[in-house]
Amino acid sequence: MALIVFLVGPTAVGKTALSLRLAPLINAEIVSCDSMQVYKGIEIANSKPLPEERKIVRHYMLDVVSPDKEYSVADYRREALSSIEEIRGKGKIPLIVGGSGLYFKSLLDGIFAGPSRNQELRENLYSEAKLKGVESLYERLKDVDPEIAKRIHPHDLRRIIRALEVYSLTGTPISILQKKTAGLALQHQTVIYGLMRSRSELYRRINERVEKMFTQGLVEEIKNLKKLKITPIAQQCLGYREISAYLEGKLTIAEAKELLKKATRQFARRQLIWFRRDKRISWINLDKETDLDTLAEELAKQIKQLII
Repeated sequence: MALIVFLVGPTAVGKTALSLRLAPLINAEIVSCDSMQVYKGIEIANSKPLPEERKIVRHYMLDVVSPDKEYSVADYRREALSSIEEIRGKGKIPLIVGGSGLYFKSLLDGIFAGPSRNQELRENLYSEAKLKGVESLYERLKDVDPEIAKRIHPHDLRRIIRALEVYSLTGTPISILQKKTAGLALQHQTVIYGLMRSRSELYRRINERVEKMFTQGLVEEIKNLKKLKITPIAQQCLGYREISAYLEGKLTIAEAKELLKKATRQFARRQLIWFRRDKRISWINLDKETDLDTLAEELAKQIKQLII
């Protein structure tokens, strides 16, 4: 069985920095596992690896679709699996790096063979959410599929709509369909490392990242995105809502910055809640004193011992 390595964790924890050190030591190429980094033209808001970093190690699943095009978890899984096979064909190890829990799960455990998206139904559900609030859709989901409702955040409109869409089209709760899946965990040998930091340290890094995003040109990037008719999913990139409010005169730049810091901290909490539920993850605590070069060498030794 081939070995596949996962490196997951919340935003700003240090996944990219460690992956760039680890990949050369284990003869790996990197597959992004980030639901926003698939979009072209969203560089700063999505904290993509820099061009010079991509020269160190080849990356896959970055810039694969325009933000005005629909892109699903199934689309990601299909293309990511193709990338994984390409890497394996070179005799290299696929190193899956990212913080999108749903994308991570789709690769590791598979996804159910659900119905294709129904654009008319989705538009009706989005309109209802706009008119009555996300809460009304969430209450309906609790009625038709209480199991999946427990696993979805009450404000996660995208997943609420998909679950309702599947139920409407099939008459079967998505939680039942999801149990009929198979992914990389059954087909390959996998090792999963999760990175975490103390809350205060992670929040400090998030605040620093947001400050850096503004100096790099986040406002201009969002301004350009607003000229396009990007999808509701693409609009979930960090900063879109806050900068849009600033551009519309609803917030000062300082207010937008503080709201983005808060939203990013909340996003990191949700990521950690998701990943902590998965008992297959081996957690690594990082702090200011952690030497990433040394850590990468230690992980490389562990991984090489697993290669069959």
